[in-house]
Amino acid sequence: MTTTEGGWTLPISERELAGLTRELHEAHQDTLPAMRAGALDLVEEVRARGADGPRDLGRRRFLLGAGGAAAALTLAACSSSGSTAPTSSGSGAPAPAPGSPSGSGSGASGQYTGDLKVVALATALENQAVGAYQAALDAAKAGRLGTVPPAVATFITTAMGQHVDHAKVWNSVLTGAGKPAITDVPLSNQPATLQALGAATDVATVAKLALSLEDQAAQTYLFATYNVTSPGGIATAATIAPVEAMHAAILNYVLGQYPVPDDFLPVDKAAGPGLLTV
Repeated sequence: MTTTEGGWTLPISERELAGLTRELHEAHQDTLPAMRAGALDLVEEVRARGADGPRDLGRRRFLLGAGGAAAALTLAACSSSGSTAPTSSGSGAPAPAPGSPSGSGSGASGQYTGDLKVVALATALENQAVGAYQAALDAAKAGRLGTVPPAVATFITTAMGQHVDHAKVWNSVLTGAGKPAITDVPLSNQPATLQALGAATDVATVAKLALSLEDQAAQTYLFATYNVTSPGGIATAATIAPVEAMHAAILNYVLGQYPVPDDFLPVDKAAGPGLLTV
């Protein structure tokens, strides 16, 4: 274990964290071909039927039997924890459940509709995570977080790069469908997230905030597998979700919270499309 100048102790050894980060990197690299192929399929499907094409519920339910259930089991194994992740009231980073008042609010009527609205939401969530991790690195460099163990900085850099890859894939779907790419964070909870990041003074606080964002992303992708109509969209979400769940699992280790698998991952922290402001 490593104890920083501020008195915070990394609950696992840096060697263990470095090993987990290497496994994360390998898992992400393994998913890239399928992730990109799923995105290409999704673009073709959107072009063929339009973003607001009819829902083929029979086909979707069949696909979910093979893809959605498998994703749920994989995510549960990766990301569940015996501790409760920070919620909006604790961290300043709301994670509304689909259908809740905060998750299905007024959001702009916008140019992203149908499945593309879910794609836009996914892109915004990825950008939000990139910004959060970059802010953490900047704060660490400025000395505002105390001593940051090198293995923690390596994990942050690795996770941030993977979120960049995910955002690029989702943006390729938007631009392939003739819609603008999303390069910022058009989410109603972004001001609160930035405020929480700016107030953080130690690694543990940043890790809790990052965990709330990772839990939100993983559960949003799982929710998407049950609500996106296209096979390509389901495949892409199901491919990315386990990597997000691995981020959350490693953050649980960093916080001293041993991830305990559940049979199925819940979606109570998933973001609804109403969180979008575009």
